[in-house]
Amino acid sequence: MNKLMAIVASLVFVVTAAVAFAQGNAESPFKAGASIYACGCGAGCPCGTISAKAGKCGCGKNLVKTTVTKVADNKVYYQMNGAEVSAPATGKYVCSCGCPCNTVSQKEGTCACGKPLKKAE
Repeated sequence: MNKLMAIVASLVFVVTAAVAFAQGNAESPFKAGASIYACGCGAGCPCGTISAKAGKCGCGKNLVKTTVTKVADNKVYYQMNGAEVSAPATGKYVCSCGCPCNTVSQKEGTCACGKPLKKAE
């Protein structure tokens, strides 16, 4: 019985370590220094659209290429028109096709690949 418990404990440890390792190494466009595309309207715009690829933001304008300055408190910070602005790292709406555009927005619209954003779960 002790051998069985040791084997089960070892398997749980290996699986947990593998999952943690995979999550820690997942490529995310929302890391300091990464290039992203963001709504260029400024801090007053409520769409908060950010993406790993060029496209349209939730308010219908073209996303502007910028660089992430930091990620903190579930917000992505970047420079836009000489000012630091932020957008939520998670959106009310997300890319619905699972492509690598990683578009998130606070408003309905389309993702960078042109497909409709879906309501986040």
